[in-house]
Amino acid sequence: MTGALGGRVALVTGGGRGIGRAIAERFGAEGASVAVTARTTSQLQETVAAIGAAGGRALALEADITDRDAVEQCVAKAEAALGPIDVLINNAGTQERGARLWEADPEEWFRTIEVNVFGQFLVTRAVVPGMIARGGGRVVFISSGASTIPGGYTGFSAYGASKAAVNRIAETLATEAGPHGISVFAIHPGVVRTELLKLNLEPQMDEIAPGRGASMWDRDEPPEHAAEMCVQLASGMADSLSGCYFSAAGRLQDDLEALLPHAGKIRERGLYTMRVAKL
Repeated sequence: MTGALGGRVALVTGGGRGIGRAIAERFGAEGASVAVTARTTSQLQETVAAIGAAGGRALALEADITDRDAVEQCVAKAEAALGPIDVLINNAGTQERGARLWEADPEEWFRTIEVNVFGQFLVTRAVVPGMIARGGGRVVFISSGASTIPGGYTGFSAYGASKAAVNRIAETLATEAGPHGISVFAIHPGVVRTELLKLNLEPQMDEIAPGRGASMWDRDEPPEHAAEMCVQLASGMADSLSGCYFSAAGRLQDDLEALLPHAGKIRERGLYTMRVAKL
C-alpha cells in the first residue's frame, strides 16, 4: 500500500477511540504499518479491523502506558511483528473530573499527571533508543490548548499542567535527540468532543466556568484535523521546525507549508514554543 507514509512503522498510543483512532486509521491509509495501544481490547480490535478493511496493516497491543514493563514489552512486540518504529504518536491521555484545585480528588488529580506525563515519558524512553541507533525518527506528542490558555484551564489544573509539561518535554527531547536525526513536535488538536471530554468536562463546565462550555462546543473539531497534521509531521516535511508546538484547530490551525520558509526565524526567536512574555 502506497501513500505519504509508505514503508514506515508507527506506534500510536491511545488508539482505541477518538483522536488516536483517527490518527491510526489515517496512518494505515497512508501506507504505514501501525501498532496501536490502548487499555480496552474491544476498542483496539475495532481500530485494527478498520485499518485492515481499508487495506492497511495494523497490530493491536493492550497496555497501560504507566506500567514500565508493559510498555517495554509492547514496544518489543510491535517491532518484532512490524519492524523498527519510525514514528511515535504519544496520544494516550486522561483528564480528571472538573473541580477547582482545592476541591479536586488527589488520586484522580495525580492519575492525570501519571498518565499524561509519566506514561508518555515511558513510551518515549522505550522507543527513542532504537531511533537513535538507526539514525532517525519522529515523535509527536498530542498536547492541548489547555497548556497555554491565559489564566489556566479552569477546573482542570492537572490536565493543563500535564499538557504544559508535554510541551516542555517535546522541546527538551528535540534538543537532546536532534543531533541523532530525530524530530519532535507537540500539537494542539483543538476541542474534539471525545467520550472522555464529554464525561469529565461537560457536566461540570457551567458551574466551574460559566459560559465556557457552550463556546468550547461551538469550536468542536473533527479528529481528522489532528490526523492530517500528524501525517505531515510524520512524513518529514516539517523536520526543520522540530521542537515546535502547532495547532491543528480550525481557524487557529497552523499552515506548516507556509511556515517552512520561516524556519530560521522561528528557531531564532523561539516562536511556537512555551516562553514567558515580558515588557
